[in-house]
Amino acid sequence: MSTVIATAPARPAIPLPLVIVAGCIIAAIGFGARGSFGLFTLPVTEDLGLTREQWGMAMAVQNLVWGIAQPFAGGIADRYGSARVLAFGALVYAAGLVGMAFSPDALTMTLTAGVVTGTGIAIASFGVVMAAFGRVVPAEKRSFVFGIATAASSAGQFIFAPLGQGFISAFGWQMALVWIAMIMLLMVPLSLALRGRAEPGPGQADLPFMQALSHAWGFGSYRLLVAGFFVCGFHLAFINVHMPAYLVQCGLSPEVGSWTIAVIGLFNILGSLLSGWLGNRLPKQMLLASIYFLRALAIAAFLLIPVSEVTAYIFAAAMGLLWLSTVPLTAGLVTLFFGPRYMGMLYGIAFLSHQVGSFAGVWLGGVVYDQTGAYDLVWYLGILLGLASAAVHIPINERSHSGFMLKPA
Repeated sequence: MSTVIATAPARPAIPLPLVIVAGCIIAAIGFGARGSFGLFTLPVTEDLGLTREQWGMAMAVQNLVWGIAQPFAGGIADRYGSARVLAFGALVYAAGLVGMAFSPDALTMTLTAGVVTGTGIAIASFGVVMAAFGRVVPAEKRSFVFGIATAASSAGQFIFAPLGQGFISAFGWQMALVWIAMIMLLMVPLSLALRGRAEPGPGQADLPFMQALSHAWGFGSYRLLVAGFFVCGFHLAFINVHMPAYLVQCGLSPEVGSWTIAVIGLFNILGSLLSGWLGNRLPKQMLLASIYFLRALAIAAFLLIPVSEVTAYIFAAAMGLLWLSTVPLTAGLVTLFFGPRYMGMLYGIAFLSHQVGSFAGVWLGGVVYDQTGAYDLVWYLGILLGLASAAVHIPINERSHSGFMLKPA
């Protein structure tokens, strides 16, 4: 039987509400800027003469690099503190955006948009923010505060979608990226509010990165959680990058595409808060299974009904409620399983699975469109994966597994 270790949250150097506000603004900027990249699909491909597959590959590499770097960013933040990690990440993120603006071809775009920007997103991600929250927020409130952070990310998407489209319309896509990079620099001073690092609790061992991961991977429920998170990434990345272009293909304007992304972000605020609130009251694994099942239903309905502005906004609202509502529940399960000490790293591993799914969703979207002239096959695959992920989450055992962190007697 696992031994449950009760650890008191670390006392923040500044008042907790200010820590949460600063972290939420960082999450909003970082995720909001990333959420606007789908708006650049048409102007970038048309201006540079890129195929959808080439642009999709750059975005797919971005998601994959984001996922690979995330566990290391989280582990470094766990050990050395979140503030320096977030500030450095903001600088890398901004550099990647400026590099994107002046990329002349597909290879350079893959390096700047994919490798550099993906690394910056990982280091300055809301995953690192939530790890910082996990250190200072009492256990009984963590799921709800994680929901608040996720809702802030969604608010960023709601803000940056019309803002990004406005920048593109007013200044062109290149200067739009430069302006977004300048906004990114606001994260540097805000990161000072998240100073501090995770400390081992009473009786806990301070395990090296790989040893802690090895012990955690032996817990079957954690493996199922990681596997199911792949599908979340597949859905989000495909819709975020290819949905605006899909709606234009269906005869709607680019502005409808940008507002569709904004509506997803708006309704995701409600969905994330509701998910975090319910996560403190109902079994998290059953809530996750329900979210993935409802996503499959929403996609199926969207394909069956003729596309119009109304149906696009209704679908965006439905997906928004289910969009990042998986995040507070997944992060909540990770901290329930293992405690806050290794949350940045262990949530980062789950997020790596998410980003492998993102890579698949973005890349397949481009490949299928170039080969068939439509996105239908990827939509159908999204339905099947949603049903599979719902089934994977049902057997998860919602209990602590923090006993493996005990110091040897």
